[in-house]
Amino acid sequence: MNPKIFVFAAVGAFAAVIGVVLMSGSTIENLASPQPERQTLEIQPIKVELDDVSILQISERSATIEVKFKLTNPNPSSVIVQVIDYQVYETGFSEQTQISGGQIGSRPEGMVEFGSNYYTLLDGAEMSLKDKFILQNNGNIPKLWSDLQENKAEWKVTGDVFYNLSSMTSGHENELHFEFTK
Repeated sequence: MNPKIFVFAAVGAFAAVIGVVLMSGSTIENLASPQPERQTLEIQPIKVELDDVSILQISERSATIEVKFKLTNPNPSSVIVQVIDYQVYETGFSEQTQISGGQIGSRPEGMVEFGSNYYTLLDGAEMSLKDKFILQNNGNIPKLWSDLQENKAEWKVTGDVFYNLSSMTSGHENELHFEFTK
């Protein structure tokens, strides 16, 4: 067969496709016109509660302490909880002393994030997130250590939760500050 037939067939098919596009009502002006901006969905703030601060283990040299949060999603769609940044204080004696601080989850950094540590909170659901830290006894605050040993510590936990809609690209990042005493 003659190779020119295949070339004419390809050109004819290409012309037919262009003809269909032009006849369908689309114009270059319509394609070049700016598209309306997407509206960002308004989401309700998630609910954060301090579930517990407990001393799991204590000795003369160190104490293992666990902080537990309960999060509730009042929205009709899922929410991604990126990170909870928190600080733990002991307030049982004359001055407030910061015991520790921590982070549950991770925030995206850069263009590509391999291996995420986010938490998906389904619509209308609740979840518990917890973290442990070890407090070393340096001997500088004996009243604090005796309160810990006798389980008389009074806690204050402050921090921020960063979350957004169920897609990292839809909506915007939301931040919720919290402060609890226990």
